Amino acid sequence: MFSGSIPALVTPFRDGSFDEAAFRRLVDWQIEQGSKALVPCGTTGEASTLSNAEHHRVIEVCIEQAAGRVPVIAGCGSNDTRNALLHMNFSKKAGAAAGLCVAPYYNRPSQAGLIAHFSYLAENSDLPIVLYNVPARTVTDLEDETVVALAKMHPDRIVAIKDASGDLSRVADHRMGIGKEFCQLSGNDELWLPHSAAGGSGCISVTANVAPALCAAFHEAIAANDLVQAREINDRLFPLHYAMFSDASPAPVKYALSRVMEGFTDEVRLPIVPCSEPARKQVDEALEHAGLV
Repeated sequence: MFSGSIPALVTPFRDGSFDEAAFRRLVDWQIEQGSKALVPCGTTGEASTLSNAEHHRVIEVCIEQAAGRVPVIAGCGSNDTRNALLHMNFSKKAGAAAGLCVAPYYNRPSQAGLIAHFSYLAENSDLPIVLYNVPARTVTDLEDETVVALAKMHPDRIVAIKDASGDLSRVADHRMGIGKEFCQLSGNDELWLPHSAAGGSGCISVTANVAPALCAAFHEAIAANDLVQAREINDRLFPLHYAMFSDASPAPVKYALSRVMEGFTDEVRLPIVPCSEPARKQVDEALEHAGLV
């Protein structure tokens, strides 16, 4: 259903508020540079510190500015099932193509609880769901058997997964259990190449915020089975993938954007703080290595 380079968009702030003008410029730039879909209000978008009103406005602006040029996968995750459904219902009305729904964090539900959570969303909204597994943040792991069960229970609703577990064997596990048509997206930029080789169709990427054209070209090389070109681009991007997490995310990527986009601030929202000087140095070196500055 989705493929290619899909940036997990930052939410720009200015003086503590959503910088709508900067976000609209970011959306346009991403599309012009070859991004194949957009994800507002994910982890990189600081969704956990947005009010519901802000959350919905960011999604609305993204869909308005994209204007049908690429699909929008709206971040709809919450550790409160009813609030996740609220986000999904809003996103459906606004025109999103799907909702990105993270495994509930902090609550630490069982696998049965995860099945109940995602089934409730699938049964009460007709917005397609992209599962999001990132156990390093949520603690709870969306296990392979659970993903397979959910996809089989709700084949018309649960259509894809963003996997940030770091376990590449899961791509084959999902293919064997669900089928090749199930859309698998990497949630780790540094694993994008091997994830694609195993059967993935793209990446929901942090790095693509800063290097959209390079990330798009990287996917095109993979899709064309041009491994030589893919490796060359991967080598350029690899230091940047790690630099994006040289400090608490999304501080490094916002700093990087302030280097490559005029008028873009590196402002983040507490409890995230601007990245440290060592992190800035790592980002600067990675941007230079990639040829972006």
